[in-house]
Amino acid sequence: MPTLACKLVTFLAVALLLAASALRAAEEPIKLWPQGAPGALAATAKDAPTLTPHLPSKPNGAAIILIPGGSYSGIYEGQGDPFARWLNEQEITIFVLRYRLGSAGYRYPAQLQDAVQAMRHVRAHAAEWKIAPDRIGAMGFSAGGHLVSTLLTHPEDGEVEGDGTRVSARPDVAILCYPVISMKTKPHETSRRNLIGTSPSEDLVRKTSSELQVRAGLPPCFVWHTNEDKMVPVDHSLLFATALHERGVPLDLHLYQHGDHGTGLMGTNHPWMRDLLFWLRAQGFCK
Repeated sequence: MPTLACKLVTFLAVALLLAASALRAAEEPIKLWPQGAPGALAATAKDAPTLTPHLPSKPNGAAIILIPGGSYSGIYEGQGDPFARWLNEQEITIFVLRYRLGSAGYRYPAQLQDAVQAMRHVRAHAAEWKIAPDRIGAMGFSAGGHLVSTLLTHPEDGEVEGDGTRVSARPDVAILCYPVISMKTKPHETSRRNLIGTSPSEDLVRKTSSELQVRAGLPPCFVWHTNEDKMVPVDHSLLFATALHERGVPLDLHLYQHGDHGTGLMGTNHPWMRDLLFWLRAQGFCK
């Protein structure tokens, strides 16, 4: 008779095999601007934003562009590929965006140009990835959440002169995880400095404060934050959620009592992921 240890090893081996079969390796990164990004300062990797597809073995037709944070000074990898693999398990096709940064000399709207280009590229090639063009969302953490909020509220700021593309750049749903929102009220100073510099005009401050850019008719949003966040105050999510609510935009807002900035990463047990899957099912993004 097999021992308990043998049964456990067999169970784990089968579980790992099933998990591996549900996923495919990430594809090669796609250069968003093959001829060079608009306003590129050089020709290094920092000047060439990319979009990396993560494809599930059984795509359900939904896709999400995943935008990690990093205060507009870096790309925090823990908010990228690990979550791409988790969302692949839900049969959602994921594209991880690596965008231009303030630390490389890029200011607004360069980052939004990259996000707009990413959304349009995915939507224009939806059939190739077995994606429904009206089921493409955007998900961002921290400063990546700010980039998602600008893509949601005013993607037109990321238009490149002479592009002429008619494909919509606005996501069909937006997921904001402890996002930077305001450059005006309790701003996260590092993100603000990297995005709009040290002496921005009042008009630029308002334009990049997403709570001031919300309009009626925007797609559904999922927003979450923790009350103990010491880096990006919970006020950011509250300001954005209030603006969405006042304009009748569908919204799920989750405020958790405990946890500092960056809580709830993969490998931790946090309810926000269960709450997100519940919401995504309601939006028709997963079973």
